Amino acid sequence: MIWPHFHNPWWLLGLLILPYLGWDYVRRTQRRAASIRFPSLAVVKRLPKGWAYRARHVLFGLRVVALALLLIAMARPQLGEALEDVSTQGVDIMLVLDVSSSMKTMDFKPKNRLYVAKKVIEDFILGRKHDRVGLVVFSGRSYTQCPLTIDYNVLVQLLRQVEIGRVEDGTAIGTGLLNGTNRLRQSVAKSKVLILLTDGENNAGEVDPVTAAKAAAALGIKIYTIGVGKEGEQPMEVDDPFFGKRIVAVPTKIDEPMLKQIAALSGGKYYRAQDSKALNDIYQTIDKLEKTEIKTTSYMRYHEIFPPLALLALGLIVIEMLLTHTRFRKLP
Repeated sequence: MIWPHFHNPWWLLGLLILPYLGWDYVRRTQRRAASIRFPSLAVVKRLPKGWAYRARHVLFGLRVVALALLLIAMARPQLGEALEDVSTQGVDIMLVLDVSSSMKTMDFKPKNRLYVAKKVIEDFILGRKHDRVGLVVFSGRSYTQCPLTIDYNVLVQLLRQVEIGRVEDGTAIGTGLLNGTNRLRQSVAKSKVLILLTDGENNAGEVDPVTAAKAAAALGIKIYTIGVGKEGEQPMEVDDPFFGKRIVAVPTKIDEPMLKQIAALSGGKYYRAQDSKALNDIYQTIDKLEKTEIKTTSYMRYHEIFPPLALLALGLIVIEMLLTHTRFRKLP
């Protein structure tokens, strides 16, 4: 933001003399005596008045404006720009998202578990300011949807493209954790965080989730685990080869002991979300727990703007002098 500022503001008090100069000029103009005497001015009064007569007050105006500009220039007007040096101790966050077929379960409103999870995660991403955030997805195997980045708009667009069925089905939690850990392995951030969201049990992949969690903990990565969905039989939309799309009841189960163990090994915490509001609250809680430390140093940088004012005043003085000794020259 730009702020106006005067380095020597006392010079501005000189502007108070300008009204007096104007009053004095009017008074002297009205009382000025003629330099040539005529027996009668009747003939002279009938003569047309030229533009020079009408513009005779311009000289005084030039002097007054030049004086005002000089006084303002002497006050040294400056434009101050408020600047901040920001130094951060950032957080690198890897989001690990389950996209197995069970995430189509429709116990979350308004749609299924994956739809709601993506909306909540999007809000979480856009709520960050100085942190790098990445996205890993997994089902039967895991892949990186977006590496660590501070371009949150790109990350959100890639998140919106996440769908169920891109790779073989299953729930490879250990592989997802290992992939996210590998993305954070070279991080030099003050805090490294992995947020795992799943709705099931580990049943695929070659890496045990607990082993992956121990590897993450050894690298100083904190893991927050989130179990989503209600247990028992829940409605799910399936594609039946004979009857097309229909809603069926399917059993779902979350391995909570494993998720708690994973979080505990790394100093994180386990959360359970059985509806969209609870899931949103969980991400808001994690957002508050993992905040970037920001240090700011504020200062002002001033730009001098009096030179143009002084040059303009000098130019007006020169013009006034030229007009006084040429077109507006008076007879002695």
